[in-house]
Amino acid sequence: MVRGITLDLSRLLWRARFPTPSGIDRVERAYARHLLAQDRRRVTFVVRMGYLGARVIPPPALDRFLTAMEACWAAPGGDGGAGAIAALMSRTSRAPRGNGDIALIPSHQNWHRRPWLEERRGPGGRLVLFLHDTIPSDYPEYARTGGAARHEERLRNGLAVADAFIVNSAATRDALHAFSGGKGLCQVAPIGLDPLPAPRNVALPADPYFVTLGTIEPRKNHLLLLHAWRRMADTLGDAAPRLVVIGRRGWENENIVDLLERGRGLRPLVIEHNTLDDAALAALVRGARALLMPSFAEGFGMPVNEALACGTPVIASDLAVYRETAGEVPLYLDPLDGPAWIKAVLDYAAPQSAARAAQLARLTAWSAPRWEDHFAQVDDLLERLD
Repeated sequence: MVRGITLDLSRLLWRARFPTPSGIDRVERAYARHLLAQDRRRVTFVVRMGYLGARVIPPPALDRFLTAMEACWAAPGGDGGAGAIAALMSRTSRAPRGNGDIALIPSHQNWHRRPWLEERRGPGGRLVLFLHDTIPSDYPEYARTGGAARHEERLRNGLAVADAFIVNSAATRDALHAFSGGKGLCQVAPIGLDPLPAPRNVALPADPYFVTLGTIEPRKNHLLLLHAWRRMADTLGDAAPRLVVIGRRGWENENIVDLLERGRGLRPLVIEHNTLDDAALAALVRGARALLMPSFAEGFGMPVNEALACGTPVIASDLAVYRETAGEVPLYLDPLDGPAWIKAVLDYAAPQSAARAAQLARLTAWSAPRWEDHFAQVDDLLERLD
């Protein structure tokens, strides 16, 4: 490849102040680490810093920033990434306008600013955008106020300025093409899986227990699980299985929070964790009877792959993207069929569950997606754009 690469890490800089990573944070980190390992004379790292505009990050400073951020993720607490952000900002310099390189933005950050996209592409350059999902425009009822219009603006700007998109699944590609009328060159590159660390000793709930993982927001359909657990609490009392809800509290979730905090009969059975390090997360997932994912929509659904990689069965909504990434391994259910979810939970909770054993047998033929394969597909796209 003749052209250099400019990687825009603006979102990762903003997200570093949060104690635990989202799926997109992990993707950006993987891109930064991958390109740091390349010929540094050909790679430039930039961020958008408000009124300062585009700033270049020296590779050694970025390496230190990532190391500090990863340490924060491994042991949430302290100042989050604030110290790492301050140290990084002191090392940046003004970035030139795109100069014929391939500019790569691995998140949706700043797509609503068309001049920023045009500046990153520059004269004679190329622009590649990583589209993680079209959920805010496809399902505006689950977005923050104004979120649907903002995401549609992102998509329109991206389609107008970008030369190509990287997408995490064929489902995301199809959603983009449904929005654009088939426009937009896409490279489908399933994202790799960061192996969870060895589990550390944590106090596990009474067995049997289940976990659900993800930001607490309406799209994730926590309400279905909480109503199911309330029904089991009414019928089984303390003999009902436990549910561990893992994820930070998001938006438009007042009813969910009300149930978590005041739901009659739920408190002894439902345990909420908003901030967990990866080792504690690994311990909880590995010990669970199954991961429960009743989402209404997903762009990729990383927790499903993480659970399967841990050897933990999955019960999930029947979404095309789940079938694309996890195949026929999980048990798929309608996200609105509460009785079916209760039946499946009680079945998988049984010590000699035949259905759970059958899923574990299917799991032996499944393999986790690898970052090496992802970046091989990305490199192929970049070669074609060179």
